[in-house]
Amino acid sequence: MAIFVDKDTRVLVQGITGKEGRFHAGQCRDYGTQVVGGVTPGKGGQEMEGTPVFNSVAEACRKTGANASMIVVPPPFAAEAILEAVDAELDLVVCITEGIPVMDMLRVKNGMAGRKTRLIGPNCPGIITPGACKIGIMPGPIHTPGGPVGVVSRSGTLTYEVVHQLTEQGLGQTTCLGIGGDPINGTNFIDCLAAFQDDPETKGVVMVGEIGGTAEEVAADWIAANMDKPVVGFIAGLTAPPGRRMGHAGAIVSGGKGTAAAKLAAMRKNGIHVCENLGDIGRVCREVFTGKTQ
Repeated sequence: MAIFVDKDTRVLVQGITGKEGRFHAGQCRDYGTQVVGGVTPGKGGQEMEGTPVFNSVAEACRKTGANASMIVVPPPFAAEAILEAVDAELDLVVCITEGIPVMDMLRVKNGMAGRKTRLIGPNCPGIITPGACKIGIMPGPIHTPGGPVGVVSRSGTLTYEVVHQLTEQGLGQTTCLGIGGDPINGTNFIDCLAAFQDDPETKGVVMVGEIGGTAEEVAADWIAANMDKPVVGFIAGLTAPPGRRMGHAGAIVSGGKGTAAAKLAAMRKNGIHVCENLGDIGRVCREVFTGKTQ
């Protein structure tokens, strides 16, 4: 089992004729993902390494049966690309693009209200169900199929580190996804945690947060009230100075809120197994999820 994507997911790549789009479309296809088409306005009728290119998402969906999209377009055009995919009623849109203006994302959130499409991102590494489907820029080989661990993270590179350590400990993954670190995004922690809770193959979850905002505290409260599966938590930015932006647009501490200490305290209060040292997270996961100390 998996959440949100599986071997039957059929993917479009919006921006496939650009350098990044072409490269990551190829990487996803090489991993085994069904990349069935690409979209670049004005370049319909071309092919990119055997993948047909269409002028619009609607046309691509009609001709390929796609139900998901990966967006790899420049920031000024990303909001329109998301909304075009929403209008085409795709099930899932994964927006890799970073640097999208906040006002553009506010317009996107308003335009998506009440619609069927799920958005992951923007400014995210994407989603992967190991051995079945990769929609994003993560390195496929570090992932291990077969579960039993789900991973959800605000950070791309920290996701890779966690997955690498899980694999080294012999812990396969059901689905791993980065939700992005921007202040306004689509899918949030609770969306993912609820899906993992309902997935019978996921036996435990790793949640990777970072300073800024209150998403982790809210998720911790939800876990205590709704989850019966063990959760291991990590917060990046323990030594970040207040008021200093660290990396992501959403990773800022101000007004006494969003500190790593506050987030760790909320996790502990709600029964989450906290790991403060990223280098130990594989060992902690092994102990929590399998009970093995060696």
